[in-house]
Amino acid sequence: MADVLTPDQRSYNMSCIKNKNTKPEKIVRNFLFSKGLRYRKNDRRYPGHPDVVLPKYKTVVFVHGCFWHLHENCRYARLPKSNIDYWSKKLTKNKERDAREQAELRNMGWKVIVVWECELKKDKRQQTLDNLYKQITGRTFT
Repeated sequence: MADVLTPDQRSYNMSCIKNKNTKPEKIVRNFLFSKGLRYRKNDRRYPGHPDVVLPKYKTVVFVHGCFWHLHENCRYARLPKSNIDYWSKKLTKNKERDAREQAELRNMGWKVIVVWECELKKDKRQQTLDNLYKQITGRTFT
């Protein structure tokens, strides 16, 4: 099925989609700050512009949307039923870019952690955030 929008209209629509300060990112950042961790956000000096950079721990955190980053075996990562060619190519390129940028960060000596949007749903949120804290600091909190 062909796109019903002109390239300019499609470009405008895509530009309106939030790519930083999303609700999942805010949940992660508020949690880390409440535990005393200080960070930089969306630091453009690093490949992929990580959502959270913790220089003290040489760790970066990406908070990925399941749809936009093709989270495998996730119910939120389904391709749309229309314009399949476009979405398949776009989302596959996103996933390949993520892998490339994360490998680059690891080669630079950074620990890379990915938190998925589905892991921040209410039923899994606290466990995900506790695990994140442990991955960053190497310790649990009480």
